[in-house]
Amino acid sequence: MKRLPFILLTLLTSNLVFSQYWQQQADYTVNVTLNDKAHTLKGDIRIEYTNNSPDKLDFIWFHLWPNAYKDNKTAFAKQILRDKDGKSRLKAIRDKGYIEDLEFTVDGGKANTEADPENIDVIKVILPKSLASGQKIVIKTPFTVHIPTYSSRSGHLDQSYIICQWYPKPAVYDRKGWHQFPYLDQGEFYSEFGSFAVNITVPAAYVVGATGELQNADELAAYKSIGTNNNDSTKVIRHYTANGNAPTKTLAYKAANVHDFAWFADKDFVIRYDTARLSENTTIDVFTYGYETGTESWKRSVSFVEDAVRHYSSWLGEYPWPVAQAVEGPKNVMSGGMEYPMITLITSPGADDAKMDAVITHEVGHNWFYGILASNERQHAWMDEGLNSYFQFRYEAEKYRANSIFGDAIPAELKTAPIDQFMNSIYGAMLQLPMEEAIETPSPDFTSKDGYALVEYIKTAAWVYILENVLGKETVDQAFKSYYAEWKFKHPYPEDFKKHLEKAAGQNIDQLWALLNKKGKFD
Repeated sequence: MKRLPFILLTLLTSNLVFSQYWQQQADYTVNVTLNDKAHTLKGDIRIEYTNNSPDKLDFIWFHLWPNAYKDNKTAFAKQILRDKDGKSRLKAIRDKGYIEDLEFTVDGGKANTEADPENIDVIKVILPKSLASGQKIVIKTPFTVHIPTYSSRSGHLDQSYIICQWYPKPAVYDRKGWHQFPYLDQGEFYSEFGSFAVNITVPAAYVVGATGELQNADELAAYKSIGTNNNDSTKVIRHYTANGNAPTKTLAYKAANVHDFAWFADKDFVIRYDTARLSENTTIDVFTYGYETGTESWKRSVSFVEDAVRHYSSWLGEYPWPVAQAVEGPKNVMSGGMEYPMITLITSPGADDAKMDAVITHEVGHNWFYGILASNERQHAWMDEGLNSYFQFRYEAEKYRANSIFGDAIPAELKTAPIDQFMNSIYGAMLQLPMEEAIETPSPDFTSKDGYALVEYIKTAAWVYILENVLGKETVDQAFKSYYAEWKFKHPYPEDFKKHLEKAAGQNIDQLWALLNKKGKFD
C-alpha cells in the first residue's frame, strides 16, 4: 500500500474529526439581587465559553432579551402590533423592560461590542483575540435589568415575579452557523448547554422556585416540610421566613446539563412537595408553587407533575434531572404555560382536573422536547411543540378519554370507546381543521397565533399519528426512544430525527417526510 503524504493524511484525519457532531459549551456563575420596590435585578455574570467547533471565533453574538420590552420598535413589539389587541396589550406594559450597565470583559480585558443594526436585544461581543478550536475564555459583565410588567414570558405583576430570559446569553453557534435572532412572543428559543451556579438575593419573605437544586439546607428542609403538609392537608401553610429577622436571604441553585435558567418569586406562594420514584435507582423531588385563592385543581398539581414525568420517562427515556417543578401564574393571567428546564409556568384559570393535568403534562413534557432534545424552536417549532403535543394527546386519551382541542365537544359514547377507536376519531377530527401552512414553517412566518397553534401543535401531532398508522406504533415508539438516547443534551435537526425513524422502520420514509412541507390538509 502506497503511503499518503503526511500533509494529506493530516488533512483527511482533521476533516474526519470535524465532520462529527460538536456543540459549544457555556457554563454560568450568576449573582443577582431583586429590588421589589424598584422592580429591578442587579447582578453580575461569569460565563466560561468553550469553543468546540472546528472554527476560530472572532466574536460571539449575545441575546439581551429584556430589551425586547424597551419600546414599540422592537421585533417583539412589531409582532404584537399585528394582533387585534396589540396596541392595548403594549399599552398595558406600564413598566418597560430593558437591560443596562453592561461592561463586557474577556479573560480580564475589556471587550468592545457592536450593536445589531436591527435589534436592540442582540449584541456582538468582539473578542480581543481569536478563540481557537478547543479553547475556552471567561466572559464577564455586570448587568441591571428593569423588569417589565408581565405580558409575554417575563415580568412582574406588583410583587409577583416571573424571571425568564433575563440575563445576557450567548447565541447558539452550530454546524449551520450563528442563530442570533431577537425575542418574539410567537417563536421560542435556542440556547447552548452548560452548567449554572446562581445566587439569588431576595427579601426574606419571598418563596422562590427555580431551575436546579436549592443548595441552602435550611431553606430546602423547610420547603419540603411545608410542602408535604400542604400536599396532604386542607389547611395550608403559606408564609415562611428561614432567616428570622434578616431583611434578605441569598438562595443558591445549581443545575447541570441545562440551556436556560428561570426563577419565580412571590411572598404568597403555597408550596407543595412530594417525591416521585422513577426506577429502582432514581427518585426525584417534585415541587409546585401556587396560591391559596388559585384554581381549585392546583391542589392536585404535584400528582399531575409526577404522572407526567413517569409517562414521558416510560415513552422516551428517564427524566435526567433531580427535581421537577411547576408554578401557578400570578392571578392566573393569560392562558397556557411556558416551560424551562426543571420548572414550568402554568397559567390556566379555572381549569378542571383533566384540563389542568393536560396543561401541566404538556409543559412538563417540554423538559424532553426543548429541555433535553434542544432543537432550534424558532426555525423548527414542530420539533418541540408538535412532537410534545402528540404525547400530550396520548396522555389525555389514556388517562381521561379526553382531548384539550375538543374538550366538552367529545361525545359521551366516544369516551367509553377502546383507546384505538378514541384516538382514531380524535385525529380524524383534527385532520379536518383548517391547517393551511406547512408544518416546516418558521415561527415568525405565521401571520396569526391561531394559525401557528393549529399547524405546529395539532397538524404535527396528526402527522406523527399518520406515521404510527403507516409504520406501526411500536416502530414509532422505538424511533423516539433511540432519538432520545442519541440526542439528549444536544441540538438535533429534522434530518437527525428522520434517521431514527428510518432506522426503526427499516425503510425509506421520504413520502411521509414530504408531508412536513405540504400546505393544506393531508390527503
